[in-house]
Amino acid sequence: MRQKMEQAVIVSGGNIDIDFALDFLNGLRKKIAELYLIAADRGMEFFIRTGIYPDLVVGDFDSLTEEGKRYLDEHPQLKVVRLRPEKDDTDTQSAAGYAAAIGVKRLTLLGATGTRLDHVLANLGLLLWGQASGIQVEIVDSNNYICLAESGKILKKKEQFGKYVSFFPYGGNVEELTLEGFKYPLRAHCLKPEESGLTVSNEIVEEEAKVSFRTGNLIMIMSRD
Repeated sequence: MRQKMEQAVIVSGGNIDIDFALDFLNGLRKKIAELYLIAADRGMEFFIRTGIYPDLVVGDFDSLTEEGKRYLDEHPQLKVVRLRPEKDDTDTQSAAGYAAAIGVKRLTLLGATGTRLDHVLANLGLLLWGQASGIQVEIVDSNNYICLAESGKILKKKEQFGKYVSFFPYGGNVEELTLEGFKYPLRAHCLKPEESGLTVSNEIVEEEAKVSFRTGNLIMIMSRD
């Protein structure tokens, strides 16, 4: 494996809008010299349909279609890591571990949302894993951009992903949360998991908005719809 890649993208087997994903990847390629692409199990189907070759394929392949299995057989040049179906993490989590091993500092997950809420929750856990590993992890689909917000984060209205910005405490309270430049501001508020509805569907109303807090983990979701 090549070493010290700047950014990696994992494509998983959840819902994925191919046109959006292609536009997103093209946008990244304009900004990043080297982009490491990883297919996590059924995420292989995205690469089959688009004709893009991943740098790495990781999975136990228990959910891969027959078409996907034939593709792997017909392309022996692909670097493939085959996992045991009986394991202690998901294919996406295993793929994230391989991304960490090549030294990426930013990791984007595509196809990481969908109808399997158990997998969605597991993928949200990768936000905290990334924080502990020194890797910025983001989950992106055609309607949402999800990440952990750092205290002091500045959001520029002209660069926001969608109209709405929501915040959720993750793993406990977020102490002294302050939101400035938003339609619904807060000042030194203790945001508890049981009152998460308080910070849903906020909007940036100034050119820049600021998020700050003293302690806790804060998930930010920018939504287009």
